[in-house]
Amino acid sequence: MERVVLVTGASGGVGLALCRRLLEEDGRIHLCVACRNAQKSEATRDLILEAHPAAQVSTVEVDLGSLASVLRAARELRCRFQRLDFVYLNAGIMPNPHVNFKALWKGLLTGKLLHMLTTAEGVMTQTDRLNGDGLQEVFATNLFGHFILIRQLESLLCGNEKPSRLIWTSSSNARESAFSLSDYQHAKGQESYSSSKYATDLTSVVLNRKFNKQGLYSSVVCPGLVMSNMTYRILPVFLWKLLMPIMWLIRFFAKTYTLTPYNGAEAHVWLFKQKPEYLDVLVKYHSCTSGLGKNYVEPRKIDVDEETAEKFYQKLLELEEQALERYGDLLD
Repeated sequence: MERVVLVTGASGGVGLALCRRLLEEDGRIHLCVACRNAQKSEATRDLILEAHPAAQVSTVEVDLGSLASVLRAARELRCRFQRLDFVYLNAGIMPNPHVNFKALWKGLLTGKLLHMLTTAEGVMTQTDRLNGDGLQEVFATNLFGHFILIRQLESLLCGNEKPSRLIWTSSSNARESAFSLSDYQHAKGQESYSSSKYATDLTSVVLNRKFNKQGLYSSVVCPGLVMSNMTYRILPVFLWKLLMPIMWLIRFFAKTYTLTPYNGAEAHVWLFKQKPEYLDVLVKYHSCTSGLGKNYVEPRKIDVDEETAEKFYQKLLELEEQALERYGDLLD
């Protein structure tokens, strides 16, 4: 039987490039693209079928920032499929990003500029807000919506003949300094994106501990710096165009400047071909591109404290219980 692959955030950027590359690797898979609304889902399906007319591509509508939408999508997927082989948890947002040019200048003077440019540490801030469920929007979309989705899909992910895989899109911007257990939704800070990606790393570590024996494995990847709709919101488009020649030069020194969505999906596709039993659960797999344009994957240890990861997971379970009380009509 064909493998079933679900990709969230599939309408553009790394998500769309990933869908195309997965079909290049194995045209027999059943690809289910998950997008925020039906119009985007159908448009994405049409784009994929233009390049792969014989592919099996279905759609599901899910807004990861809305618990009701997540629960409806999970119910639909449980009715449609008997199992899921791969779930790429790729959807994410970074609203209202701002660049701290003063910090960049300081980084230039202190010799830390390259590090800051490759990790956005101390450079990027965001203005977050509450969503309709009373949750911080970035936390809800980037992590909690995905967490609820996979919790609702456990029957399709666990106990199958072959292992099932969760592959989270994390970031090199995932930093412990931006995360706090006492404010895990990051309501009080200005680095909600970094916090949500660090929370992603924590969650993946615990999921492996809880579910590996049931045949479910979790991995995290970093696509590198990719020029996408999310990136273009940081600076005006005309400024990005002026900066692009410089960015191509930087790639000779910063291999995580993958720049294109195709390159950014390298680690995602590499994991598609690996046996999960042999992967290190404490490693993040980074998409890299050499200065001459060669793509490769670099594993790096995740900077997480496993005790903190376990405590955070328990907080997620508590929040899940509270959040689902109001959605009993959407639960089986």
